[in-house]
Formats: sequence, C-alpha cells, structure tokens
Amino acid sequence: MTFQPIKASGNFNDDTDESVIVEMRPKTRKPPLYKILLLNDDYTPMEFVVLILERFFGLNHAQSFEIMLTVHKKGVAVVGVFSHEIAETKVGQVMDFARRHQHPLQCTMEKE
Repeated sequence: MTFQPIKASGNFNDDTDESVIVEMRPKTRKPPLYKILLLNDDYTPMEFVVLILERFFGLNHAQSFEIMLTVHKKGVAVVGVFSHEIAETKVGQVMDFARRHQHPLQCTMEKE
C-alpha cells in the first residue's frame, strides 16, 4: 500500500521549532488479474473442451470452438482473465467437472 500526502499543517517560520504533521491517505490499487489457461492433452475430446468453455466461461459455440482449436494446435490458450478469487473458483470447477467425466484436462491460472 502506498500513501499520498493530503495536507501539511504547522507554522513555517524559521524562528519556531515546530514539527510539520502530514496526514497520509492510503492510495488504493486495483487487484491483480489472473489468466486462466486451458492445456492440451491427447485424450480429452474436442467436444468436451467446447462444452467446458460454453458452460464455465459463458462463451458461445463459435468462440468456444475457436479457442478449442487454439488449445489443440498450440497446446495452450487463455480462456479468460479474472480476479484471483473468480479465477481460482473457475479453475476448480473445470478440474472437478473434467475429473467427474474421467478426462485428464488441465486448467491453470497465472498472474497477468
């Protein structure tokens, strides 16, 4: 957290020995964002990846299909950028859903 001076008070005469009091106000920052990455594997069906993207990231079918192809061809794709808590929740949901359906799909998050 950084601080910004608001106001200085006191007498600025050279004849006095008064201390200057500076009131500080905390300067707020936006929280860091996290990228959610979907990783390619040789076993998870492409249709399942499209379903994940539609269900957990609210993408339409065309967007989901494009991202799935990127994952398939490049090995990884960013599927969204969120605050830490939301990213962590979405990664957990995707991993749980993949495990329940017996797919080795991997989903991770990293600071942007």
